[in-house]
This record gives sequence, structure tokens and C-alpha cells, in this order.
Amino acid sequence: MDTKTLNRLSERASAHFVESIAVKQEALRLLPEQVAKGVVAMANCLQSGGKILACGNGGSAADAQHFAAELVGRFERERRELAAIALTTDSSILTAIANDYHYDEIFSKQVRGLGKKDDILLAISTSGNSKNVLAAIEAAKKIGMHIIALTGNGGGKIAQLLGEHDVHLCAPSTRTARIQETHLVLLHSLCDGVDHLLLD
Repeated sequence: MDTKTLNRLSERASAHFVESIAVKQEALRLLPEQVAKGVVAMANCLQSGGKILACGNGGSAADAQHFAAELVGRFERERRELAAIALTTDSSILTAIANDYHYDEIFSKQVRGLGKKDDILLAISTSGNSKNVLAAIEAAKKIGMHIIALTGNGGGKIAQLLGEHDVHLCAPSTRTARIQETHLVLLHSLCDGVDHLLLD
């Protein structure tokens, strides 16, 4: 590989770091209070015997699974297991619903089957427009669940569904990679806050 190509690739990598830092700095300015509200909602739900259902597509599906693993297993400290389910993991359920009904219903039918009043739906969509996530939010609201939504791109259609008692964590970017990176920090902040309230 010639030096010119290496330098060009190095510059591209540096640009990713710079942009990611800038988005996170803006998120730092905008979102800590909303994160705190999300932490309180999650801790109250879990302490009262409720559970958190998490959903998303693609990278957001991975984030939903990551979050559930942190709660059921642990984040950084030993504690009791916490009730969280990623609605993205059961291939039989997902393919049956997608095949027999519609892909847009893969999460909403699980919400209706597993969710109950005062549970939390952690809805993740970088665009804010994922149809199956929107359907899950609508189903959760009918049950009386609370919503914590992680979005980007201004919040999309999800922002229009949220009420005053819901929590909206909108990454301040329109670029999917930057939104996903910020979502990971937000999820870790939620996990840390829940551990702090439960353990400290």
C-alpha cells in the first residue's frame, strides 16, 4: 500500500473520530436530563416487578440485545438479575409473524403477548420511522406501557407518538453511524443509572 493511500485512509478515519466526538458533545448538552428521567422510569418499573421489552432493526436490534444482556446479566457491578427481553432474538416467533401476518407486526404482537401495564418498551430506531417499531409503540400504549425511545434524524414519526410521560432520547445527527454510536453511550448511561439507583 503506497503512502498516499495510507494517508488518505488515515484522514478518513480521523474524520470519523472528529464527527463522532462532535455528535456526542451535542448529545451531552441536550440529553442528560432525559436520560435521568429514563433511569428513574426503568428503576421504578423493575423495582415494582415489571420488565423492559426492547426492539429495533439491524444495528438497533443488536443494541436491544446488548441492553437486555446488561440487565439480565450485569453491567459493571454484581447485582440481582433484572427483567429485560429483546424482542429481536426468537427466530421462530419472528419468522412466523412475518410469514403469517406482516413484518411490520413482528414486535407489536410480542408486545401484546408479553407486555403488561406499567412495563417499559425500549424502542430503538435510528430514523425514527421504522414501521415495526412504530407499531410496537402503538401496541404498548394501548396496554398502558411506558415508552423510552432512542432515535436520531430529528425523531421521525416516533417523536409524534410520544406523550409527556414518555422519554425521547434523540441523537443529534442524521448519519446512521453517528446515531448508533450515540445510542450505545445512552444505553450504557441508562444501565449505569439503574445500577446506581438500585445499589447505592
